[in-house]
Amino acid sequence: MSNPPYLWHNGCIKPWAEATCHVSTHALHYGSSVFEGERVYATPTGPAYFRLADHTARLFESAAVYDIEIGYSESEIDAACHELIRANRMRSAYVRPIVFRGAGELGVLAKEGAPVEVAIMALDWGAYLGEAIENGADVCVSSWHRPAPNTIPSWAKAGGNYLSSQLIAAEARRGGYDEGIALGSNGLLSEGAGENLFLVKKGKLLTPPTSAGILAGITRDSVLILAAELGLPVEERDLPREALYSADEIFMTGTAAEITPVRSVDRKQVGNGTPGPITRQLQQAFFGLFDGRTEDRHGWLEYVAPVVPDLERAPADSGAHGRAHKQMEASA
Repeated sequence: MSNPPYLWHNGCIKPWAEATCHVSTHALHYGSSVFEGERVYATPTGPAYFRLADHTARLFESAAVYDIEIGYSESEIDAACHELIRANRMRSAYVRPIVFRGAGELGVLAKEGAPVEVAIMALDWGAYLGEAIENGADVCVSSWHRPAPNTIPSWAKAGGNYLSSQLIAAEARRGGYDEGIALGSNGLLSEGAGENLFLVKKGKLLTPPTSAGILAGITRDSVLILAAELGLPVEERDLPREALYSADEIFMTGTAAEITPVRSVDRKQVGNGTPGPITRQLQQAFFGLFDGRTEDRHGWLEYVAPVVPDLERAPADSGAHGRAHKQMEASA
């Protein structure tokens, strides 16, 4: 992963190194941030966001849970995401919008003086679990459980939630695994450190329900829709840990992970130890969206307009923060 020249911060395209935060930033101390992960794919007709509007909508839903006023409209955030890809002249990218409570007085409950900041980064980031997307990942069941539903809202994609993910992933890596799978507070299957979970048993797709302490993933939803279009039966249901050891196929989904097969769990081989036919079928349907093999029936692709000459030398006029920035420049 390498840093591109520019990012978007509080309404402006600016050099990467100039986007800084004070050490009193509330999110640094208390985890008061919400964010998204989005992908831009290189298609035959140019770079295209995958389900950008759905990601932005979830960003606003997450912010609402924590009473964070973003200060921009959804359309302004979408426009800024497009603008950033043009500014960096990227054909593909992993994009990270983040909204967080900024510098101000300390205290668990943010004071009115702590401003909300918004930033968007676009990174050149390949497959999240590397070669596992082709060969299959080796995973383990973690000793760390996901929080109970009435403790931390799992449907909100908040920075603080990912302390749990860090513990799960770190334990897995120490054990020589690619990733970890967490159980829920009831001892049943939940999700991976940063992915949703699917099992295949006798031709049927099985996945833990959204009540299992999971983030309701957009890639997960896409797989459910693609599976229905392919005529694959799907069941969202509670699943015990041992279902992992008798599954014919297992795969994990997420914006970063995309659709990653699992070849072993706790050193127990899944199926014949290679990605199974249903996993491959879903991978082909998913990645086919980006090379034209799969028809985009749902309007999931949102194409980025061509680069505007000298865009990088002009700050964005996006929302209140962008206008305030221009006013400060004019008065300086």
